[in-house]
Amino acid sequence: MERSDILRAIAMVILMAVFIATLSYIHRQPAPRTISDAPVVSTSDDLSAELRRCRALGPQDAEDPHCQAVWEENRARFFGRPARPLLPQAAPATSSSTINVK
Repeated sequence: MERSDILRAIAMVILMAVFIATLSYIHRQPAPRTISDAPVVSTSDDLSAELRRCRALGPQDAEDPHCQAVWEENRARFFGRPARPLLPQAAPATSSSTINVK
């Protein structure tokens, strides 16, 4: 047997091993999902309301820590991380000037 024949046989064996490994990977059974006993928290309405409130605040209140937490939670949900319930917060007092009506 020549050297090229041996190399060709080795290449065929490696190619068959890769093919069999690929097939076994494709046809394997998915792992069973574990069901959590924790209740599912549906706070999408709360989050949506908080997002609307924070959007309405404007640039003067961009550093509001609660709004930053709300936006971070929104990003977490977008990227598929599990939702955490947000603590409700009262709307911050606005510093609008009072109009005296006489």
